Amino acid sequence: MAEVIPFWVAGRPTTGDEVVTITHPYDASMVGRTTYASPEQVEAAVGAAAEVAQEAAALPAHVRAGALDHVSRRIKEWSEDFARLITAENGKPLTWARAEVGRAVSTFRWAAEEARRFGGELQRLDTDPAGTGRVAVIRRFPRGPVLGITPFNFPLNLVAHKVAPAIAVGTPIVIKPAPATPLTALLLGELLAETDLPPGMFSILPLPNERAEALVTDDRLPVVSFTGSVSVGWQIRRMVPTKHVTLELGGNAAVVVCPDWSSDADLDLAATRIATFSNYQAGQSCIAVQRVYADQAVYERLKDRIVAAVEKLATGDPFDERTQVGPLISEAAARRVEEWVSEAVAAGGRILTGGRREGANYEPTVLENVPADAKVCREEVFGPVLVLSATSSVEEAFAAVNDSAYGLQAGVFTHRVDTAFAAYRALTVGGVIIGDVPSYRADQMPYGGTKASGVGREGVRSAMEDYTEPRVMVLTGLEL
Repeated sequence: MAEVIPFWVAGRPTTGDEVVTITHPYDASMVGRTTYASPEQVEAAVGAAAEVAQEAAALPAHVRAGALDHVSRRIKEWSEDFARLITAENGKPLTWARAEVGRAVSTFRWAAEEARRFGGELQRLDTDPAGTGRVAVIRRFPRGPVLGITPFNFPLNLVAHKVAPAIAVGTPIVIKPAPATPLTALLLGELLAETDLPPGMFSILPLPNERAEALVTDDRLPVVSFTGSVSVGWQIRRMVPTKHVTLELGGNAAVVVCPDWSSDADLDLAATRIATFSNYQAGQSCIAVQRVYADQAVYERLKDRIVAAVEKLATGDPFDERTQVGPLISEAAARRVEEWVSEAVAAGGRILTGGRREGANYEPTVLENVPADAKVCREEVFGPVLVLSATSSVEEAFAAVNDSAYGLQAGVFTHRVDTAFAAYRALTVGGVIIGDVPSYRADQMPYGGTKASGVGREGVRSAMEDYTEPRVMVLTGLEL
């Protein structure tokens, strides 16, 4: 029997009585065993976070930055261990797991840099006679301990996007990782425990989702940063209206291919990017390409290229170095995708390639002629499914992108600067990626959405601002 992997309460390893086994999505083999935190252990974690909050806020910048630099270096040293663990518990192919680890290295490094320059500003007030001799010092101070709730699809880097900004600003954080993928977060805890951060600065608590409410409603955790499903996210916000809540939820990300993007090289590039990023992580990304609106002038040529590119993607065992598309997180998730595709076909949609399921594996699938009210268009598929549609104008395509409850990111393939700015103005999304798919994300840039896709922004600096609030000190009687 495999050893029980400890979780982290106030920076110290511990175990509970309720053992949980984590299995590999591809073949259901055992990956490892850990335990759920008991109510008493949850209380100890939250109590320690509250107790250390003032000490954490007073940590010198070099201490916070040094801890973040250490974690960044150690993730890089352990990069293959992290990648193989991500693949084991999440099922994403090694090539994508390694990319996630590389991003986490950068996320902690960037947070270390931001910690060193998160210094506030000095503002002269003598712009009016009443302010003569006065100057304002404006700094941001932590709101208080943070509860970070993370999903299964990026079990390292989305934990990093909660933890690294918290350390950077000097605030404790309690992480509740996804029940399907806690082991990667627990391995990260080993590296955090090597630092000189005070006890109580971090806890990582495996819990089933139905036991998270006590953490969400605990007044000692005034900030909640949640990444996950739309329904749960908005339920959290309704549950704690007086807390500061950041929600990074979901989307049904769209691509617009404009008529000027028409050369063979243009269409080859667009097809390759669309095929790759509708299926990376088996489509289990909030910004995976789900909808494509191509101008009718290029639609048929693009469609053939996309289908060919999708059919070239290697599927199978995610530990095989050649595999590009692995399983979904569970057979239940694959069955749901199968049902949605069947509904789309019954409503008149046509499968151009794919459409078959085996266990937790669902073939990369391309559809066309799908009614706009089908689930594969209206909701977040979170699977390897792509819907193609032809449009008669750029304006029609932009309207189709906006005809969605979601607004996370969109991609626009165009060479025209005026079209790029028109998209930037017209598309009600958090980010517009010109000349590429919506799946591009740099970890230092603001990231988040509009409408049902959430509130607030992630990205290291943006999260640091979310975790803090401005405080003003006015100095009087100065000769400026």
